[in-house]
Amino acid sequence: MDKPYFILKEAVFFQEEIKKSRFLTFISPADSKQAAMAYLAEIKALHKDARHHCWAYIGGSPKDSVNMGCSDDGEPKGTAGKPMLAVLQGTNVGEMVAVVVRYSGGIKLGTGGLVRAYSNGLQTLCPTMPTTEKRFFKKFQIQCSYSQMATIEQLLSTCAGKVINIDYQQEVVAIIEVDREQVALFKEKLQSLMQGQVIANNITE
Repeated sequence: MDKPYFILKEAVFFQEEIKKSRFLTFISPADSKQAAMAYLAEIKALHKDARHHCWAYIGGSPKDSVNMGCSDDGEPKGTAGKPMLAVLQGTNVGEMVAVVVRYSGGIKLGTGGLVRAYSNGLQTLCPTMPTTEKRFFKKFQIQCSYSQMATIEQLLSTCAGKVINIDYQQEVVAIIEVDREQVALFKEKLQSLMQGQVIANNITE
């Protein structure tokens, strides 16, 4: 997956009471299913007395439907997890988990009422979530003269790249990374500027 996407920067929280039931909505960064389940375990430990801990997560890119999941945690099927996941997907933000904790007040909300209750906290929080763009980089090794290095560093700055490691020997040996969306442009400009004298060799990742 080379395409950049937005991810959640920090956890957010919302709570409300609906017909004597208390709903606590937590959204937190989670870059995998394992991270999402670890966060769920934390919330369950903090709210042991709650009747339900419903959840939904997007463990990677918001376009990657394979890395998503949800659970109604004992609520009627389709009234919590799926509506929650639908709200998360609608944000087009990846790498996050949502947990809605319900302290039941004894009054039944009905199927439609549950869907609204479990969705509302997320619909309130999602438009205000702090996000940042996640980009992907490719590493290369280059070997060049000392005089060529300044030109290469300048080129990297125009292609969202940077030097990761540099070794000054008889020549300069450097490990660099370039934004994957800029790789073709970087190689084209490198060829033009260095007239084929400097080659960016792929590093296996």
